[in-house]
Amino acid sequence: MNFADVPRLTSVTEERGETTVVVETAGLREASEYLRDESGFNFLADITATDYLGWNERTVAGYWGHRGGRDINRPGSWGLAKKPEPKPKRFSVSYHLVSVVSGARRATRVRLQVWCDEGESVPSVVSVWPTADWHEREAYDLMGIEFEGHPNLKRILMDDDWQGHPLRKDYPIGGEPVRFSGAE
Repeated sequence: MNFADVPRLTSVTEERGETTVVVETAGLREASEYLRDESGFNFLADITATDYLGWNERTVAGYWGHRGGRDINRPGSWGLAKKPEPKPKRFSVSYHLVSVVSGARRATRVRLQVWCDEGESVPSVVSVWPTADWHEREAYDLMGIEFEGHPNLKRILMDDDWQGHPLRKDYPIGGEPVRFSGAE
């Protein structure tokens, strides 16, 4: 499938049998309508938000993989430091779209993706795919990403008075110490 005509297109990546179409954040609704109306992606299966805090700052150890896999019980880094590909912004929001066609043996899938930073909003696609309502509320609740134009953007999983967004990488892990029986 050719995605060159998608409005506000930034890039198209085909990797491991999956297609990712990245568009400018401001053009998300326009690109969504195009993919629904012109390309037949009539079902939004999921929205996934990912936090890449610190991604562009650190190196990671790589490993050599081969057809036989690798022994996870052996140290595998072999000292091969690898700098990961830089990410354009802190958060990615991925829309997993499916072209549901009657009688088709396999559904065509595509990942529509936008990037945003802390405090930037993403246009809501509830008007394009109504099922986005709950998915956008979940991304707002757990990651703190605001969806501009959402009809009812409020917490869906956490209590209304909950502080912070628990799936962010900078969310404080901890709590009150637990005292075990028999411990001094």
